[in-house]
Amino acid sequence: MPAVDKLLLEEALQDSPQTRSLLSVFEEDAGTLTDYTNQLLQAMQRVYGAQNEMCLATQQLSKQLLAYEKQNFALGKGDEEVISTLHYFSKVVDELNLLHTELAKQLADTMVLPIIQFREKDLTVSTLKDLFGLASNEHDLSMAKYSRLPKKKENEKVKTEVGKEVAAARRKQHLSSLQYYCALNALQYRKQMAMMEPMIGFAHGQINFFKKGAEMFSKRMDSFLSSVADMVQSIQVELEAEAEKMRVSQQELLSVDESVYTPDSDVAAPQINRNLIQKAGYLNLRNKTGLVTTTWERLYFFTQGGNLMCQPRGAVAGGLIQDLDNCSVMAVDCEDRRYCFQITTPNGKSGIILQAESRKENEEWICAINNISRQIYLTDNPEAVAIKLNQTALQAVTPITSFGKKQESSCPSQNLKNSEMENENDKIVPKATASLPEAEELIAPGTPIQFDIVLPATEFLDQNRGSRRTNPFGETEDESFPEAEDSLLQQMFIVRFLGSMAVKTDSTTEVIYEAMRQVLAARAIHNIFRMTESHLMVTSQSLRLIDPQTQVSRANICYAINLGKEIIEVQKDPEALAQLMLSIPLTNDGKYVLLNDQPDDDDGNPNEHRGAESEA
Repeated sequence: MPAVDKLLLEEALQDSPQTRSLLSVFEEDAGTLTDYTNQLLQAMQRVYGAQNEMCLATQQLSKQLLAYEKQNFALGKGDEEVISTLHYFSKVVDELNLLHTELAKQLADTMVLPIIQFREKDLTVSTLKDLFGLASNEHDLSMAKYSRLPKKKENEKVKTEVGKEVAAARRKQHLSSLQYYCALNALQYRKQMAMMEPMIGFAHGQINFFKKGAEMFSKRMDSFLSSVADMVQSIQVELEAEAEKMRVSQQELLSVDESVYTPDSDVAAPQINRNLIQKAGYLNLRNKTGLVTTTWERLYFFTQGGNLMCQPRGAVAGGLIQDLDNCSVMAVDCEDRRYCFQITTPNGKSGIILQAESRKENEEWICAINNISRQIYLTDNPEAVAIKLNQTALQAVTPITSFGKKQESSCPSQNLKNSEMENENDKIVPKATASLPEAEELIAPGTPIQFDIVLPATEFLDQNRGSRRTNPFGETEDESFPEAEDSLLQQMFIVRFLGSMAVKTDSTTEVIYEAMRQVLAARAIHNIFRMTESHLMVTSQSLRLIDPQTQVSRANICYAINLGKEIIEVQKDPEALAQLMLSIPLTNDGKYVLLNDQPDDDDGNPNEHRGAESEA
């Protein structure tokens, strides 16, 4: 027998739109089979109940058997043997024009009763369909309730109760879908037997009841009926084996841990796969219904190449909702909803905002979209490229436990000189072992990073209308600009803001290295390449960051005044000026000026040539 189409029980829990579409095909097939069975039963009842019209009834039965081939079964593939068998039975029915009254009881037992049992027992899938629909509605309502849990005023008791409600509803939907799928799968086997068993009984009844019929049909019908019976028996054996397999599979699927049904069960330490190049699952999409009102719609999303597709439940195929090439994605705070992230287009315009049902799903979606935006899927081995890039990013954000080793490797000659001096003075003063701070002592884990300079609205208005602000630190501002004509030090640099973050201390240079490393690593991970450009005005009074478009000061760095004053005092003495420039602290690579109140003693490296444009 050809393979019979069936629903996969493993996809019942996912309940994807593809599975729902396939389910609708099975439902259509069951409806067609029900209509055909009712018509066939009417024909058999007419044979049984209308002895005087038996000739006409057998003719109608013959036509109805031939109509099986013309039925538009959605899953009609593999019915060739059934069709050919029914064709042969149609010929037999045409030859049986006269019936006997004693045949009624035998026809009722061997022909009418099996098809009635098939209709009443096997075609009652509508009840399971209703139960499956109710369970699906309960699950949707519970997921909607779970998605509306507040983030700011989180109640653990309410969260636990809602989580249990979601798990119970999901398990109930899973159980009802498995029962419904099994019934539809079994129906594909039973419909083949149900079409042939009544006709076997009918044929046997005719042969056994009429002597003339036995003499006429026994020799040529025995082998045919035997082969049909063997075929039915083989289908029965195959059905029993498939039913046992589905029963075992159902038990295995229902024996999973309860965490499968509970959303966000591993919120403490989720196992996140950051190397995904494709992702699929349900997300909540935010839709604006007005100027300030929004609604959320739960839809099925999946990635296809460099596109994000969206498919509502029951739809045949998905539609394009966002092009992911060269886009950026990051987690955002959105109203009172948790686990939200936003996709931004390459030109910087805000795109769609989506909500995942758990922390694991949220981070995996962000990682997958980030990998796709880099067009990794176009490479020969996208999985290996994704693993390599994420390993590089992971190394970038791994805390550096020893800054001394980094400094030693960058300045070997200086370290050798210091080592010689320490050896010479070893007899006088014992060498002190300096303890280097750990990364966690400098910057707290999880510290948020700001990638742009945000000018408060009040400060912008104060600067544009010329009024003076009250400095909360007690400092006063001169009405004249620092870049006045009598300023002895005045120079402008073009700088770009990489980012900023809160630190625990500013007394060491190591915190600068760690902050720069984490900011650059975060930009690489989140695929953020745009930087805010500013003008750095250096005068003898202050350092100011100026917006090049509006000429508004974004930041006024007051503690650089002392450095400007020192430059003014020694600028007439070349030797003193050279000594002062040597004392200005720089990073090991010579690119960044460390504007500390008290520069370190060992940062006396010569000032290298610096251009007028730098990225700080």
